[in-house]
Amino acid sequence: MPLSGSGETPAALPLPVTFPVPDPATRRRGEPAERPTVPERGATGERQLVFFGAETGEPSVADLAGLLAGPGEVHRMGGTARLTVEVDAAWRVHVLVTELGRRGVRATWEPTEDRRYAVRTAYTRTIVPLAAAWLRGPTQSPPSGFQLDGRRLRLWLAAAGVAETPDFVLRLGGTDPRRWAMVGAALHAAGLTGDLLAPDAGGPAYRIAGRRRSSRLAELVGERPDAAPPGTWPTRD
Repeated sequence: MPLSGSGETPAALPLPVTFPVPDPATRRRGEPAERPTVPERGATGERQLVFFGAETGEPSVADLAGLLAGPGEVHRMGGTARLTVEVDAAWRVHVLVTELGRRGVRATWEPTEDRRYAVRTAYTRTIVPLAAAWLRGPTQSPPSGFQLDGRRLRLWLAAAGVAETPDFVLRLGGTDPRRWAMVGAALHAAGLTGDLLAPDAGGPAYRIAGRRRSSRLAELVGERPDAAPPGTWPTRD
């Protein structure tokens, strides 16, 4: 089911709909769905941007590392590579297709047998540097010095973040505790020290516990995307 890099899809193959879809006519072609509508104001009345937040800097393919910090998987084929992530809700498909399109990466999606959705990029040379950094033979793990910024966290949250008010749970992928520990270290460096949930405790995942940390997460990931239902995205206190 092909989707263009801009996030558009043929009329015969609409994106999955389980919630009211924003009217695309209200935005210009190519304008991101997650454009902020209620800016935060500082003491001077000017909008405040968070250092390393999702709204600072330009989107890039390197941001896809945020999906690999979570349940995303990258695979190589010849001189190309592809990224795949399974999600549990239709709104996540909308957000991810839009975010990938903003980075010039073509995406497809399809339903899975367990009523989830698989979002995939095309095999492309663009993702090869990401694959080279994360793959050691068949093993996937973060590269040395891996960091998480707002744009990477935004993608991870869109793919696998779950609200458990006042906490947020960021689901992980793989089975290697060393991989989880490296991601946890990157969270800590971003000011989001999380509690690791083991597989037998509802994980693998990191719990961002409490309103203060959830507010910090909100500062980093930016405004809720239009497609994300209320209550699924962290808010700033």
